[in-house]
Amino acid sequence: MGLEDCLYMGNMDSLRDWGHAKDFVRMQWMMLQQDQPEDYVIATGVQYSVRQFIEMSAQELGVRIRWEGAGVEEKGLVSAIDGNKAIGLKVGQTIVAIDPRYFRPTEVDTLLGDPSKAKEKLGWVPQITLQEMIKEMVAFDYDEAKKHALLKDQGFSVSVSRE
Repeated sequence: MGLEDCLYMGNMDSLRDWGHAKDFVRMQWMMLQQDQPEDYVIATGVQYSVRQFIEMSAQELGVRIRWEGAGVEEKGLVSAIDGNKAIGLKVGQTIVAIDPRYFRPTEVDTLLGDPSKAKEKLGWVPQITLQEMIKEMVAFDYDEAKKHALLKDQGFSVSVSRE
């Protein structure tokens, strides 16, 4: 596997307020139940970097990442593999690289919402943690990958989205 098989990213240090759609839709429903319309911020109020999101996602597969280099030369390599979910990966393999094409021209380094009004007026708080959301996302993708591998093993042509 070469670098063409790794995940290409932009700004790894961008901080984001990650949240689960189920929580956000529940919040929208609660807003619609009010007698008088008001504006609310739908957010978790907690930030994690893109790098942390990738590390947590990799950990769900038993993969630990070691970062080398800096800036556009930074790469994430497999430093250890625990368990048997990281099929096809090897220690030392580059699995994350930086591609300047993925840096946004109007990049915002930090996005953080303040959901305190929703908490105070509606009693809304997110119920799904980032780790739970990542676990769900990785489990879905892992199941899809197993299906694709089975089809490929049986001689079927399988296309996989790279975006």
